[in-house]
Amino acid sequence: MISSPTLRRRRLSRRLRELRDRKGWTAKQVANEAKKRSGRPRGWSDSKVIRLERGEWKRLRVDDVRVLLDIYDVTDPEEIAACEHLAKEANQKGWWATFDDVLGSGQFVGLEAEASRIRTYQPAAVPGLLQTEDYVRAVIRSDAVDGETEVERRVAARMLRQQLLTRSTPPAYHAVIDEGALLRVTSQLRGQLQHLLDMGMRDNLDIQVLPIDRGPHAAMTGQFVVMDFPPPDPPIVYLETLSEEIYLEKDADIQRYQQIYDFVRTEALPVDESRKLIQNLLISRNQDATNA
Repeated sequence: MISSPTLRRRRLSRRLRELRDRKGWTAKQVANEAKKRSGRPRGWSDSKVIRLERGEWKRLRVDDVRVLLDIYDVTDPEEIAACEHLAKEANQKGWWATFDDVLGSGQFVGLEAEASRIRTYQPAAVPGLLQTEDYVRAVIRSDAVDGETEVERRVAARMLRQQLLTRSTPPAYHAVIDEGALLRVTSQLRGQLQHLLDMGMRDNLDIQVLPIDRGPHAAMTGQFVVMDFPPPDPPIVYLETLSEEIYLEKDADIQRYQQIYDFVRTEALPVDESRKLIQNLLISRNQDATNA
């Protein structure tokens, strides 16, 4: 697996923001200076500088990075080489680029691919990385997508995502699943419960169930994912709504969601008890299937 271009993009963008802040220049000042130093007066604008700092580019010119480093008085050969290397890696394409028709930019998948630890709370569904093919199809079809071809494309992309949990160096994965999500697993989809039991045997996975009888709690507003990365990349919180994806990177937001996750994990059943709950639910679904 290649280094995640998504993560490299974010790292480079963050560094460019830091350098401009250190210089104390506005984006417009940088753009005007870049026009002089690059020899391409039409190739620079303050909006371009902002896009580069936000990682909102289609393809990044390494020469543009060199111009910015020159403006920001970066003379250390190692730092220059590191930034140029980041720019080249950020222009690569991950496997998810071939599924842009169903994954869009693939930003979340790109970050997920290089996380060292993933912590997720799911109130309404089994987490995507733990879903079976049948369960994925049921969820996607309920989303009123157009055509069986799109359904299968989404299923294939989901299955490819899951490979990161079983690769030679997988991330630590901690999932808290609301009991209500498991109660929605019908007897026809009971293989999903067995899959949770099987995956829960892996050393890098912890699966906990948050019982309904725990009552109201801090995470009732919805699902979230906290992703940690090897240094120097800071954690990221991912929120998904029906209409958009939200990425939180401010320290205060990260700390808040880490605290919320710690709370729901404490309120959830321990791993062993969670496993027993899933086993009992599987027995019940097997009985339902027998009696049907």
